[in-house]
Amino acid sequence: MFFTQNATRITDRNEEARRFRKKCEMSFPQPKPEVPQLPQHLLRTIDCQQGAVRAVRFNADGNYLLSCGSDKSLKLWSVSRGTLLKTYSGHGYEVLDADGSYDNSQLCSCSSDKTVILWDVATGQVTRKLRGHAGKVNCVQFNEEATVILSGSIDGTVRCWDTRSRKFDPIQILDEAQDGVSSLKVSEHELLTGSVDGRVRRYDLRMGQLHVDFINSPITCVCFSADAQCTLTSSLDSTVRLLDKSTGEMLGEYTGHKMKGYKLDCCLSSKDTHVLSCSEDGHVYCWDLVEGSLTLKLPVGKAVVQSLSFHPSETRLLTAMEGRVQVWGAEPEEAEEDEDVVVVKQEKV
Repeated sequence: MFFTQNATRITDRNEEARRFRKKCEMSFPQPKPEVPQLPQHLLRTIDCQQGAVRAVRFNADGNYLLSCGSDKSLKLWSVSRGTLLKTYSGHGYEVLDADGSYDNSQLCSCSSDKTVILWDVATGQVTRKLRGHAGKVNCVQFNEEATVILSGSIDGTVRCWDTRSRKFDPIQILDEAQDGVSSLKVSEHELLTGSVDGRVRRYDLRMGQLHVDFINSPITCVCFSADAQCTLTSSLDSTVRLLDKSTGEMLGEYTGHKMKGYKLDCCLSSKDTHVLSCSEDGHVYCWDLVEGSLTLKLPVGKAVVQSLSFHPSETRLLTAMEGRVQVWGAEPEEAEEDEDVVVVKQEKV
């Protein structure tokens, strides 16, 4: 009898608990599953028809992309439709890098012809052509207000150009690098540069200070994290490194890809959750930033993945291989009548 009473009490309690859970579920519905963090689906491939694509870049809001061609041209494309909007011609040799202003009214580009060009987006005309570098210009970027263009060259210098001045001379020359400057990034009052001399240099332009970290391998690409607390560098020892910006302490090393002889890009995802890198084996490698584990090996093709760019706010990725640019997303898009959406099978890692 005692056992039966206990069993009845337990049954009643279970029924009460079930009703309570149901009430809670009605009051507090389950959160929607998070959007996948990695761009695994090939949304479209753009045949740029400008020779080999040396670099691909999102614009400030991620609605457009820039492709830099070995045929001396710079092209502006719609990301969502893959259509060509404008071609910019004016360089004398292959275009190596480009950037768009925050308001999408201007572009800047650099080339093996030793020049930097400021473009008017709407008209496609050259606003000014800036000369002064002694060798090919590898990298270029606007500051946040687009009042200054910064360019890094094989001549070992970074030159700062005032976009509003009528003078064509640089307003500042940074010549601390002992070899070519391969990459640069600007964030507020800080400038980050990577050089073939194996050093990452961070300039505090407001305080006039220089901080140097030695990597001991030629640097191919540098960038800031979104929270501006860390820096990311890739180098020709096939290693991507995450460094604490203030102390220089190495927070993570990411390996497995191949980067031995090409100047290839690396980047962080828009929310700083993953590290991505081009590779000479035709893949984009993606690691978990905290754990350091390889979470995605994205098959792009059989050639070298020359360049990549992550969307400023969404889970989208651009890659460049040979003469084509690929647009990747976290989920497949609904196909329009004149477009095909291709889903690429993820390789197990």
